[in-house]
Amino acid sequence: MQTQVKPSSSRQAQLVAKGASCPRVAIRRASGRRALEVVARDYPRPGFETAETFQEAQALSSKLKNAPRPAKPLKVVIAGAGLAGLSAAKYLSDAGHHPIVLEGRDVLGGKVAAWKDEDGDWYETGLHIFFGAYPNMMNIFKELNIEERLQWKEHSMIFAMPDSPGEFSRFDFPDIPAPFNGIFAILRNNQMLTWPEKIQFAIGLLPAIIFGQKYVEEQDHLSVTQWMRQQGVPDRVNDEVFIAMAKALAFIDPDRLSMTVVLTALNRFLQERHGSKMAFLDGAPPERLCQPMVDYFKARGGDLKMNARVKDIVLNEDGSVKHYKLTNGEVVEGDLYMSAMPVDILKLLVPDQWKPNPYFAQLKELEGVPVINIHIWFDRKLTTVDHLLFSRSPLLSVYADMSTTCKEYYDTEKSMLELVFAPAKDWIGRSDEDIIAATMTELERLFPTEIKADQSLAKIRKYKVIKTPLSVYESRAGREAFRPSQRTPIKNFFLAGDFTKQKYLASMEGAIFSGKLAAEQIVNDYNYKGIAPPARSSSSPELVAASALLAVAAVGAGLVGFGL
Repeated sequence: MQTQVKPSSSRQAQLVAKGASCPRVAIRRASGRRALEVVARDYPRPGFETAETFQEAQALSSKLKNAPRPAKPLKVVIAGAGLAGLSAAKYLSDAGHHPIVLEGRDVLGGKVAAWKDEDGDWYETGLHIFFGAYPNMMNIFKELNIEERLQWKEHSMIFAMPDSPGEFSRFDFPDIPAPFNGIFAILRNNQMLTWPEKIQFAIGLLPAIIFGQKYVEEQDHLSVTQWMRQQGVPDRVNDEVFIAMAKALAFIDPDRLSMTVVLTALNRFLQERHGSKMAFLDGAPPERLCQPMVDYFKARGGDLKMNARVKDIVLNEDGSVKHYKLTNGEVVEGDLYMSAMPVDILKLLVPDQWKPNPYFAQLKELEGVPVINIHIWFDRKLTTVDHLLFSRSPLLSVYADMSTTCKEYYDTEKSMLELVFAPAKDWIGRSDEDIIAATMTELERLFPTEIKADQSLAKIRKYKVIKTPLSVYESRAGREAFRPSQRTPIKNFFLAGDFTKQKYLASMEGAIFSGKLAAEQIVNDYNYKGIAPPARSSSSPELVAASALLAVAAVGAGLVGFGL
């Protein structure tokens, strides 16, 4: 049974009326005031099938599955068993081909990898959140018949309040159509932004509203901080909201993050009714998401080789790929080849013959961002929330009590906090002990009545610090121009990965979508050889009516002094 923060007793009555099971836990701060009341409840899967983006993703899945069968199934060798490589393999098998996935490690998942410790407890590469605005991800859950593995949470975004330790500020989305649900969520929250600040931010968005996607893409040369100042948005908007958002979206601060990333995210969250709804996977990603993808393509003639690290991409005389040579000396041959490796690894393996080509030369402008993920098991149950929480800490990005949010990790007696330490650039080389000490100091601010840095209250039973020196590509200002397409200049070599060109940026959705797009290129070339493939819609994210309504509502409300 999951827990949900409840703002008032009237909300509890609504849940009881709907038949929810409601064991309650009162949470009081040191002052004795009632803070939050926790009500156990599971949330149903959102009805996102009506969203245009979901239907586009579904149409692409149908195109690949219903493509003409190849005269001969192609053996496609894919390097990398992260979400991009597994997605490509899944959709290639749908189209009648035989993918062979090579994974250099002994664990599936790439950037969503996880391991079990000596006690049988999982620890993960990152704190992974699944949004309603991830249409290709939601489609793949449906196609694999594992939708029930997503644990949907209350439609809220919850921020810690650094100046009021132990308190949270909430953006609660009512169950009404978009963009009105997002507008109401923003306008009803008066803790983080004042009305003048909301109005100034809304006015700053007007160029994006007027000029649409072209404007959004043109803002890539500006960081979030630069854009805010250029548009006359108060610095406090940046400090209160966008530092937390930037670290959650890309593990970097807003003075580095491209504004295109934020505008794209705002669009999806405002334009889709369920876009900002969040879910946790009910267990570890390698078992609960990656393995079903492997089972799917293996059942259709594909294969997976673990501990199969690519050492060299060996070429034919014409510059095409002859085979992959592994570090153990094995040679793996196929009809076609694909890299679904992180960009930093790919750059090391690009053959010298390819390096002068502008397509491959541009990769030097892309590099992974360092990320640290932390798990701390405590000796008692903390009064946390069944949701993702934005810490608004200088060191921490987001965190969650996985013993509350995730069924496999559920524990009624003790808490396990999973935290993202970002930006991590200055900490990636520090000792685990230093990182845990700094984290505990921050946790003392978040849990002032329950955690002290010296462990005089909640005590650490154990911890894990997972360092990824080069994670997703750093989506700092100016990087969009260097992201490559899935089709390369090499006739039998394709690319997948969140760093490749697709509209969902450096995310799990971006990785899944990139693999699907790479599979589509192969299907277009070989399944539809001599036949025109069916056209598919591909709308680009735009800040349209949602932002316009937000601007009008904020300005109008401010003028009449109206507050929700």
